[in-house]
Amino acid sequence: MAEHVVDTGRRKMLTVSTSVVGAVGTAVAIWPFISTMNPSARALAAGAPVEVDVSKLEPGQKIQVEWRRLPVWIVRRSEEMISSLSDTDARVRDPNSEIATMQPAFAQNQIRAIKPEILVLVGICTHLGCSPTFRPEIAPEDLGPDWRGGFYCPCHGSRFDLAGRVYKNNPAINNLEVPPYKYLSENVLVIGELPEEEGAA
Repeated sequence: MAEHVVDTGRRKMLTVSTSVVGAVGTAVAIWPFISTMNPSARALAAGAPVEVDVSKLEPGQKIQVEWRRLPVWIVRRSEEMISSLSDTDARVRDPNSEIATMQPAFAQNQIRAIKPEILVLVGICTHLGCSPTFRPEIAPEDLGPDWRGGFYCPCHGSRFDLAGRVYKNNPAINNLEVPPYKYLSENVLVIGELPEEEGAA
């Protein structure tokens, strides 16, 4: 009767090889499904914070950047623009932004900004999503003698002052949104992140 000799070393090598090939095959097979769960580079870029240098922004000037596919306005307000906010306090619906929901805590005040001279707003009307126009001039003929400068929505006539606060008796009932932002240096701000004291955006 013949005896069978089992080569255990070879058997272990075959078992390990088969396991490795099986694991690699499984990984290759499920990778397309796993990769679809990760956001694309374009999606990541759409939500990524945006850095803006405001050093060359002149008083009264507005620039626009895009963050999360939203237009974000940055306005350098002059001393006269800042002082005009007191004139409009009694005429706006939410003067200290206490009932506004789309804003960081630092915007719950008259100036609605970290630095009084730099205003940062999402440029979308809170009524039906139109884009207001920046109207910094005082008392233009089409807006009347009480206009102290601000933002006017041509779609339905909503008016906002130079802090993005909505006037009373307008179609829009909420102030313009202040996005999360913080300063990285004296003249560079980043939209999409909050100051450390308010936590991460």
